[in-house]
Amino acid sequence: MQKISISEIQRNLHKLDNFDIIEIVDKKRHKVKGYYLNSQYASLINDLIKKKNERSELVEKLAGSLQEYADPTLIDKEDGAWQKHILNKYAT
Repeated sequence: MQKISISEIQRNLHKLDNFDIIEIVDKKRHKVKGYYLNSQYASLINDLIKKKNERSELVEKLAGSLQEYADPTLIDKEDGAWQKHILNKYAT
């Protein structure tokens, strides 16, 4: 992977034309600032972002639905409650 500094990009923008992926570094602070991806990868990146957002929305929905029924004062009493529920349901 090609590395290029921010100042090189400012002076020679055409250097981005010949590469698919370039690591952009801050040479003074020795830190990676980001990555340049050629526009041919835009649809792939958009799909990955969409999948990530869908997963995080699903987790938030599940967590929110569980919190709706949670009673913090009963946490100690609820230890093993799910197992007891299953045993009671299927043992009869």
